[in-house]
Amino acid sequence: MSDPGAGGTGPAARVVEASRALAAAGQQDLVWGHVAVRDPDGRGAWMKASGWGLDEVDAARVLLVGWEGERVAGEGQPHIESHIHLSVLRARPDVSASVHTHPEVVNAFSALDVPLQALSHDGVPFVHPQLPRSPLSGDLVADRARGDRLAAALASAPACLMPRHGLLAVGGDEAEAVMHAVLLTSACRVMLLAAAAGRVRSSSDAEEVAAKREHVWPRRQLDAGYRYLARQRSAPSR
Repeated sequence: MSDPGAGGTGPAARVVEASRALAAAGQQDLVWGHVAVRDPDGRGAWMKASGWGLDEVDAARVLLVGWEGERVAGEGQPHIESHIHLSVLRARPDVSASVHTHPEVVNAFSALDVPLQALSHDGVPFVHPQLPRSPLSGDLVADRARGDRLAAALASAPACLMPRHGLLAVGGDEAEAVMHAVLLTSACRVMLLAAAAGRVRSSSDAEEVAAKREHVWPRRQLDAGYRYLARQRSAPSR
């Protein structure tokens, strides 16, 4: 690509690294799922082209997608669900990156229609207040209207459950967005394990959650987790 976004530290390179980090975390679902990085010049978002798995992403497979879902730079076609990311980036100036994936444990937990509880460190970012659930059907978010409804449901939260579909996670950069996706997946897995064993009897209350946000998940720890994933080879999906 001739666009400056394809440079080694530019947004295309950040999409490559974040995509491979998600794959290493087991977030891959064949060729579906994607991460987006806001274009620094305000032209839209950088994300992988349709048809490639997260572990296959390189700079030649990253596109700049304009605000209406059109390809602005790069080769290949945008994902049909690019509006997930575009709507969130329009609505949330504090967000510079977003992740949409389809972890099986997230879909299984969402189907229970019960509140998430912080049964481990990983649930802390998503309770007190409780993370939102999308009101949309489980169908694809294939146009701006559905993307805008999803962004409205997300509101100011770090992530949103998408029942019968997957998850949406966001952050001030790709490291934060990826880690929010990874942590939410883990939190849902622990909830399922506990529910399978019996009634949940212990979880972090609001006071403990506030302390853990400061002590367990300061920004440096999110960065450390992300850098670890970025160094790994891809893991088996989900």
